[in-house]
Amino acid sequence: MDSLFSNNNTDTVRSSRIIYTPSAFARSSLLHLQETGTLQALKSHKSERAGLHSCLFFTVLSGFGRLVYGGRIHELWPGDCVFIDCRKPYSHETGGNGPAAGKEKACRGAEQNAKDTLWSLQWCHFYGPNMNAIYQKYQERGGGPVFHPSDPAGYRNILTELFQIAGSADYVRDMRIQEKLSSLLVLLMEDAWDTQQTVSDAPEPMDIQQVKEYLDANYMRKITLDELASRFFINKYYLLTLFKDRYGVTVNAYLNQMRVTYVKQQLRFTDRTAESLAAELHIEPAYLSRLFKKVEGVSPSEFRKSWKGDA
Repeated sequence: MDSLFSNNNTDTVRSSRIIYTPSAFARSSLLHLQETGTLQALKSHKSERAGLHSCLFFTVLSGFGRLVYGGRIHELWPGDCVFIDCRKPYSHETGGNGPAAGKEKACRGAEQNAKDTLWSLQWCHFYGPNMNAIYQKYQERGGGPVFHPSDPAGYRNILTELFQIAGSADYVRDMRIQEKLSSLLVLLMEDAWDTQQTVSDAPEPMDIQQVKEYLDANYMRKITLDELASRFFINKYYLLTLFKDRYGVTVNAYLNQMRVTYVKQQLRFTDRTAESLAAELHIEPAYLSRLFKKVEGVSPSEFRKSWKGDA
């Protein structure tokens, strides 16, 4: 058995956790679980760590506490979520005379039993061969170490399912864990976006979705940034910033993705040449070939050959 169930019932915490040991394949190739569980604090306590090759996600189910991370103190309340890179020093605590406890007492009255402010958490530690880049992308999109999602239940459900899978005898556990951790990352990328941070300097809001819809309908045309700026009455540099913040890629990269996808479809299901496709897309054949190979790793002709006979 490569997992360890640990019900840590001490005078400080009561927890139910699984310390998980992934296979060598999972550790080298997949998003993999290290630990997951739930915790109820029974007394004030503080945890401090640094230098872990791990990412930590947890959500506060009840009670109050705080996180110290990246030189900042974050007060944590029910429904708050935390996502951090544990290579950096961090600490989290509940109880005591911290600001969260004091605020709660002020809100609910001095007679409030201090034990009610002690938090309960649901969490997982996980990692993967590309997690450094993934966490960097999360930060680039505006994600912070603490956020409050509109629907915390989605996160709780994933954590519950992770716990169940890790404790099962399923012979494809590592693949199922990868699937759940991928779902967790999708939610994080969607919900933890700090839009106030990414567009705080905007003179007025704009629906950048209109630009994307225009690109979707006109990607075969030669489109310039100046044309887009003129069409949508927006500064071209501000447009670039909004589009990258919203979709995670530049306007040019998005257009290239659309064009390469179209070329792939035509190469697989028609007899059209790469030259005719380049002409239709209003780009030079040599440029199309370079772009295609950069994205797909093979030339258009090699791509067509590899899919020859595809239904």
